[in-house]
Amino acid sequence: MDTVALSTGAARPRHQLLLGGQRSGKSRRAEELAAAWLATPGRSACLVATALAGDDEMSARIDRHREDRARRVPGLRTVEAPRALGAEVARLSRSDTMVLVDCLTLWLTNLLMPMEGAPLDATGLDVACDALLAALACAPGPVVLVSNEIGLGLSPMTSEARRFVDELGRLHQRVARGCASVTLMVAGLPLVVKATEEGA
Repeated sequence: MDTVALSTGAARPRHQLLLGGQRSGKSRRAEELAAAWLATPGRSACLVATALAGDDEMSARIDRHREDRARRVPGLRTVEAPRALGAEVARLSRSDTMVLVDCLTLWLTNLLMPMEGAPLDATGLDVACDALLAALACAPGPVVLVSNEIGLGLSPMTSEARRFVDELGRLHQRVARGCASVTLMVAGLPLVVKATEEGA
């Protein structure tokens, strides 16, 4: 997970998108990438968590994930950005820092199906997604983005859920275009969907 040289002699970070279903191994894969990155002295890594604890079960799940990550990747620090994800990626990214976003699915949930307040309209969502894509394009260090692939099943029954599935699919397509590699995780195994020599 290093930078690659372009024809101009400059180097650009190799961003990655990791997709998969629940318990597919996508978050663990992101942690492995972070551990490999941190193996080189002088590097740092930061996880940008997008989850919100809406109930006791979710709160316990977040605490458990935080403890597990600290044990598996001790050098990985965590910040929370449930809504202003683009600004946080832009703030954290440096050439010596890997930024992990886990995950885009929950971030989009916070925007379209918030626990409090109104969901973003089409214009507001475009602004939020544009900010994330701009941060990705300008990030001087590698960014790894994790998200759920939920568009393979039956069409949801409600208009709100159908909008969510559609918007997540559109977001995945935009993020994938800005990443050097896209991997679909299936049963803990990586299936490479895109692998290019030039990063975002």
